[in-house]
Amino acid sequence: MSVRLRLCAAIAALGLATAAWAAGLAGAPPPFDRGDVTVALVRYLSVGDFYQAYEAGARAQAKALGIDLRIFPGKQDAAQEREQVEQAIALGAKAIVIDHGLPESLKDVARKALDAGIKVVAFDVNLDHPRIPQVEQSDRALAQKALDQVVQENGTSFQAAYIYVAGFAPLDRRDAVWTAFKAAHPGVIEKARFGTVSDATASVVADQAKAALRANPDITVVFAPYDEFARGAKLAVNELNLADKVKIYSADVSTADIGEITEPGSPWVASVATNPAVVGAVSIRAAALALAGQDLGPRITVEPILLTQGALREAGVKTIADLNARIPAFGHSEAATAPWIPQPR
Repeated sequence: MSVRLRLCAAIAALGLATAAWAAGLAGAPPPFDRGDVTVALVRYLSVGDFYQAYEAGARAQAKALGIDLRIFPGKQDAAQEREQVEQAIALGAKAIVIDHGLPESLKDVARKALDAGIKVVAFDVNLDHPRIPQVEQSDRALAQKALDQVVQENGTSFQAAYIYVAGFAPLDRRDAVWTAFKAAHPGVIEKARFGTVSDATASVVADQAKAALRANPDITVVFAPYDEFARGAKLAVNELNLADKVKIYSADVSTADIGEITEPGSPWVASVATNPAVVGAVSIRAAALALAGQDLGPRITVEPILLTQGALREAGVKTIADLNARIPAFGHSEAATAPWIPQPR
């Protein structure tokens, strides 16, 4: 199918904004006082609990604001994501949230959207434009808190495996912290580095981790600053019967992750995370504030918290809902708020 036909099909499938969005939001500034506001969420990644929760949070906040949210699901395809930004422009979206992706394939189409009068917000992808604010999870804090816990439990001399893929803004920011950490702790030796980002990240990383652990039996710490990386590392550690020797530290969290961290004998001992649903909601609020004429600055940051295996077990946390109920800072963020913006349910 040609690009033109795919574009037409996408627009026809998405349709026009329905009357449900036409009433407007009482007390809101333009254009939300009138309603009929279409926002596009264009995604690079959609596989995994984090991304599903992010989307759920974005949907809930859009509903609270009366936004007609059009979601273009990611398939880990840079060319397709680029085409979807073009589709969102043709659709007439008032704002576009770009969720992850490869900067080199997105910068020019993001500028095209700006030139068309469309507001653009980025989540975890550096589009390098002063008019595109970036929502981020304070990736530096995520990595630093995880590594502080590593030192607390393992000291400053150990052999480590590190899981990383370059070119993704959040992973690159976390990598900068790991690089500085190694420089500050010369007793920490990186014995193996590997990783992949795909629609089967955990299973591929598991195979890579098994090879690394077999080749380097002195590894006692795995730093996996993305939960799908940690899930793969855990599969490898368990298959090799190394759970009593190797500890895994990660970033991000989901209900499935909580189950894997707290299960008996799990080598996955800690993660540092924000609530992905909250990050999704913040992304939509940022787009709404931009449409209302507010200068958001270059960054909108959601601060993370440390979640240890022991603390999760002691609190009886089994789901993200439990975390929201028992750790209020996890379930809410003041980032990108205004009196006229209702909180999502």
